[in-house]
This record gives sequence, structure tokens and C-alpha cells, in this order.
Amino acid sequence: MAQRALACAACHGEEGRATREGFFPRIAGKPAAYLYNQLVNFREGRRQYPMMTYMVAHLSDAYLEEMAGYFSNLHPPYPPPQAVAVPAATAERGRRLVVNGDASRNIPACTACHGTRLTGMLPAIPGLLGLPRDYLNAQFGAWKSGSRRAHAPDCMADISRQLTPEDVGAITAWLSSQPVPADMRPVPAATAKLPIACGSHPQ
Repeated sequence: MAQRALACAACHGEEGRATREGFFPRIAGKPAAYLYNQLVNFREGRRQYPMMTYMVAHLSDAYLEEMAGYFSNLHPPYPPPQAVAVPAATAERGRRLVVNGDASRNIPACTACHGTRLTGMLPAIPGLLGLPRDYLNAQFGAWKSGSRRAHAPDCMADISRQLTPEDVGAITAWLSSQPVPADMRPVPAATAKLPIACGSHPQ
């Protein structure tokens, strides 16, 4: 698989650790079920990116599972966080939304699903740290527009539509500037229910 995965390095970097191009995410170390779900979503049209669709269009479920497992087991070091120049009030707004959410608008905290350390949760919720701000912004936009979808109920699409552009800018500024923990492995599955129903993470 290491040889076959070399094709992924052109965009996702050596060992899936991402490159300086801000629109391609790190895939190394993400939960295998999350990576598998995304590969299937590209293959079946729930996510839109021509190169990814071309790469996976004719691959079997078993092959996609093997590929997801390979990258999930890679744990190369993370680079330092981006320097993001935003007003302190914007960064604080982002921190509050990530850590506390906004109950008045039915927006759960990011930490409620992605873990208190934002390293993700098994079996299928990814970590949010170590991702480029451009990529995070693009994904919120894709969920809002419907060009990125997941199995219903599509929790991230529902949350994204509740967020204003200012909310999104604040969240992505704060997330992309945070230091990455030494151990970025996703935490075990929660024993309590998630705060919002999510089709890609059934309970």
C-alpha cells in the first residue's frame, strides 16, 4: 500500500502529512472510518473534487478500507501552527464557539463531538487541529452550499448553515493557530450521546 499511496502525496504530502498548499488536508492519523467515509463520499458524489473522484471512481470498498487504514496508522510530526493575524476579539469569538458553542442558536461546541483536545473521536470523527485555515474555510463553504454532503442527518451541514461568515472566520482563525498536542490520536468513542444527530457517526 505504501507504493500505491504515493499517488496521494502529490496533494496530501509525503505520508499524508499535508503540504504548504493550504487547500489539501492532512490525512495521516485520522480515524480510519472517517477516511473511508470520505473516500466513499467522493466516489458516490457526496463530495465534489474532480481529482479525488477520478482517483477513487472505480475502487472497491475493500480497497478504500485498506487505503484508509494505511493512512490512519501513520503519525508523522505536525508542523508549527500558522500565524493568523486577526483582532483579539475575533480570536476570542472563535475560541468561545469552539469550546462552548452557542446554545441560543443551537450550535454545539466543536469540542462536544471532536473531543476536548480537538484530536477527534473514534470511530469516525476527525481532529480539527493542524489543518490549514484555507482548507477549514473551504469546507464550511462546501457544507453551506451543499457541495459537501454526508449521510443524513448531515450534522455539519446543519451546523454550518447556522454560522455567519464572521463566525466561520473566527473559528477557522482560532483553530488553525492552535498548537498541536504531542499525541494527536483520536479519543475512544463517547459513552454519552453526541449533542446532535450525525449520520456519519451513528450511535
